[in-house]
Amino acid sequence: MRAFLKKFDTNGERWLLLGFYTYIVLVISIEVLRRFGLAYSSTWGEETARFAFIYLVWIGCASAVRERAHIRIDVITEILPPRGVALLYIFGDLLTLALAVGALYWTISPVVMSIKYDSVTEGLRITRAWFVIAVPFGFSLIALRTLQSILRDIADLRAGRPPYRGERLFD
Repeated sequence: MRAFLKKFDTNGERWLLLGFYTYIVLVISIEVLRRFGLAYSSTWGEETARFAFIYLVWIGCASAVRERAHIRIDVITEILPPRGVALLYIFGDLLTLALAVGALYWTISPVVMSIKYDSVTEGLRITRAWFVIAVPFGFSLIALRTLQSILRDIADLRAGRPPYRGERLFD
């Protein structure tokens, strides 16, 4: 079980992103062919692809937090010593964690309201809560990955290692 959790921690978001992205591409391709080839389209295709895209975005945000892949300006971190960079990253992660926890608190209410009033989707007529919960789920993942990042930075700081800077898009 521990090996599975380690693999899921390392690659879980990648597999989820791959699954959602593949689903979106397949469903939209089929719907385009159906609409223009058969002059018929379904309501479920567009609706599920839209909701899959919402999950894709939130899981992608959590993955970017884990890998420190969000857009950032590195001017200050280039002139600071490794200890200063680690402290700056920890400060930024604490702000991110505060944002994620605050947003998580505020995004629970729409899920509760959706369940309470039996809100359903337009096309599928299933409970909207399955799709509204994507936002708190995303913020939960972001909070988890931010906590992991803080712990990684503290461990690096204590061990005297330079902090994990993530992968650079451009050099």
